Amino acid sequence: MECGHCGEGLSVPRAARVVHCAHCRGVTRVGRRHGAMGFVVNMITNMAGGGRTRPATPPRLREAGYPRVHGDKRALLVGISYTGTHLPELSGPITDVKSMSFLLTQKYGFPSQCVLVLTDEERDPYRTPTKSNILLAMRWLVHGCGSGDSLVFHFSGHGDQVRDEDGDERDGKDEVLCPVDSDPDDDGSDIRDDEINAALVRPLVHGVRLHAIVDACHSGTVLDLPNLCKIKKNGESEWMDQSAPNGAWKKTSGGQAVLISGCADTQTSTDGVGDELVGMGALTYSFFTAALFAQRTPTYAQLLATIRAIIRERNADGRVSCKLPAPVCSLVRKVVNFSGVQEPQLTSSDKFDISRTQFLL
Repeated sequence: MECGHCGEGLSVPRAARVVHCAHCRGVTRVGRRHGAMGFVVNMITNMAGGGRTRPATPPRLREAGYPRVHGDKRALLVGISYTGTHLPELSGPITDVKSMSFLLTQKYGFPSQCVLVLTDEERDPYRTPTKSNILLAMRWLVHGCGSGDSLVFHFSGHGDQVRDEDGDERDGKDEVLCPVDSDPDDDGSDIRDDEINAALVRPLVHGVRLHAIVDACHSGTVLDLPNLCKIKKNGESEWMDQSAPNGAWKKTSGGQAVLISGCADTQTSTDGVGDELVGMGALTYSFFTAALFAQRTPTYAQLLATIRAIIRERNADGRVSCKLPAPVCSLVRKVVNFSGVQEPQLTSSDKFDISRTQFLL
């Protein structure tokens, strides 16, 4: 069962009436039905839910009013332009989110009501991309997930690095995502990779697949996944061990997590867009274009190769291809390399053959 407060998976001892969550320290009651009536009710419930039932929505998610999930696909899209904040304003993230929403609903069949969007244009206080809201929305994304579910997390905005405080980073630095309420004088105001891993990666049970696309600087290992894929000059792939040196658990609970990020941990942000232009992040644009126009289902290797080719072309010529769908092309005037993209990074919870495994959402 799952924690009724944070959605974390819980192990229930035999005959237990309450379970304490080690993640949020909340207490969840164990509801049981006994006898013949309980057997019938549980059987009918399982049949109605296709053999599985989703746990009750935690109170904070109910309060936020995030959409109820139907089916096996859901996505969380976060775009932050930072208008009126201390951070440099970005022109691409809002368009990035709209483009990703178009791709997921029109190409991959994600129900529009199962796509949760957080941007700094939203008026709903729970859909403003503050740190607390982003973490809450991450819990919405994984809450009640089960075998066969496909989850997508997309972030477009600023990223950074801060000093590692618990010894789980090989380079001594945590990668962070910067929410709209990021405070330069408080490292705790950003979302550390440790927090992202705990919220998005660890709850993934067997059969669940998460894809994260992060268009931000310093984002190479921002999910703290233990395997980093490097492409050799001869085109062959090689997995490198990125597990925590202190032995901290960074894996899933049996599911799979894959991250495609805009740049390596050491790369910095570059933004060169005038106010008169509407931009789109280079990684998001390249991923969007590669996925949308793929004639057949690509392998991960083919997808990465196409993304790299598009990025090289865009770096040489910032104009946007007129081949984009009209609803998207009307939004975009320039591709913005605000994440310092040179080559996308691929990290994963598990090693796999990227030249044979198809990219499926």
